[in-house]
This record gives sequence, C-alpha cells and structure tokens, in this order.
Amino acid sequence: MTTPHALSAHQVHARLHELTVLDVRTPGEYAAGHLPGALNIPLDQISRALPAIRHAAGRGDILVVCASGARSDSARGTLAEHGIDTATLAGGTGAWAASGHGLRHPERASRAPWGMERQVRLTAGALVLTGLGLGLVHPAFRLVSAAVAGGLAYSALTDSCGMAAVLAKLPHNRPRRGDLDAALAALLSR
Repeated sequence: MTTPHALSAHQVHARLHELTVLDVRTPGEYAAGHLPGALNIPLDQISRALPAIRHAAGRGDILVVCASGARSDSARGTLAEHGIDTATLAGGTGAWAASGHGLRHPERASRAPWGMERQVRLTAGALVLTGLGLGLVHPAFRLVSAAVAGGLAYSALTDSCGMAAVLAKLPHNRPRRGDLDAALAALLSR
C-alpha cells in the first residue's frame, strides 16, 4: 500500500472510490451507520475472512474502519501478521461523521440497533446499580460495583474493553451467516 497506515476522514473521502472498506464493528453498529460501500466483517470474523481479504488486497488498497479506531488498529495488526497491508480511518466513523461526511444505513424493518458504546454504558450502569442495590442486603455485593469501576478504568487506560468483547457475542451483535457470506462474496468479486 502506498498510503500511511492511518488516513484522515478528508483523505479517505478523496480516495473512497478506490478503496475496499472493511467495517470491523458488530452488525448492529454497522447497521446504525457506516461508510458508503463498506463491507461488514466483524473483528472476530477476520480470521475466517482472510482468504477473501487477501484476494481483495491483491486488487487494491484496503481500509479498515471501526467506531473510534481501536478495533480497526487491532484488525490492521492481525491482517499485517498475515502479510496483508491495510490502512485505518483515524478516529473511525465518529471522525467521518464529524467531518460532515454522510453515513449509510441499510434498510431495516425494525428499529435502529444500539452502538457498542451505548450497550457498554447501559450494561455498566445496570451492574453498578445492581451492586449498590444488593449491597443493602449484604455489603459484599458492593464489590460488583467496584469491579465494574475498576474494569472501566482499566478499559480507559488500555484503550480496550472486555465488556464490549463479551457484548459482541450476544445474538443481536452477531452477523447473520448470509450477511457475512455476502460480504465475503463481495470481497472475492473485487
């Protein structure tokens, strides 16, 4: 690849027509808004998608995208270990939208899914409140709240999120087999 490993939203916008864009967020996050033409290959499915990604990389540059850049950096590292050079969108879809570029939304009959950050906030808040409430019954339950607080601090320091990794495994965050197969077929046709 002749581009740096992190591209700004402006650089991506100028080159979008020549990039193969892989969105490594969960299907729910992807459905909430993604770059035009992006294919959804969730981070935990990258290994399965390696042959198709390798094929697409032989035909042009690959851009890996997530919400903020952390997961796309992880995906870029995994792909680099397999000899596939990619770039990431600095700041992710958040930076893309903040730069005034539109996000695409697939047609859905149901209401829009929640993004991973919102799911983490809800789960963390619910666990803290549960720990505090049960702490009225027995003080040891307050440790649940302390564990969540510690996990959030660790998450901020390491720019990773164990809770998001667990939530990504829930059924509404998993790709339907047909959706992933369609994304892989699209990569192979490029």
